[in-house]
Amino acid sequence: MIPFSYYMLGSAFLFSIGLAVALTKRSAIVALMGVELMLNAANINLVAFAQRDASLGEGNVFAVFVIVIAAAEVCVALALIIKLFQYFRSIDLHKINTLKED
Repeated sequence: MIPFSYYMLGSAFLFSIGLAVALTKRSAIVALMGVELMLNAANINLVAFAQRDASLGEGNVFAVFVIVIAAAEVCVALALIIKLFQYFRSIDLHKINTLKED
C-alpha cells in the first residue's frame, strides 16, 4: 500500500505545477490546463483522505462532483475563449487586456 504522505506530496507537486502554469503562461488554453491540474490535485487529496479514514467515504463522492464541475468549467471556459478569439483575433492573455469597446 502506498503511504499517505506520498499522496499528499504528489498532490502538492501537481498543484504547484498547475499554479505555475496558470500564472505564467500567455495562452488562455494552457492557463486553463493549469487550472485543471489544480483541480486534479484536489481530487487526489479527497480520495486519499477517504482511503485513509473509512468514515470519510464522502471523499469519493466529492471527487466525482469535482470532476463534473471541472467538465462544466471547461465547456464554459472554451466558449469564452472562442468568443474572445472572435473579438480580439488572439488568445494571448497579455493582448486581451480590455473589455470595453473602442
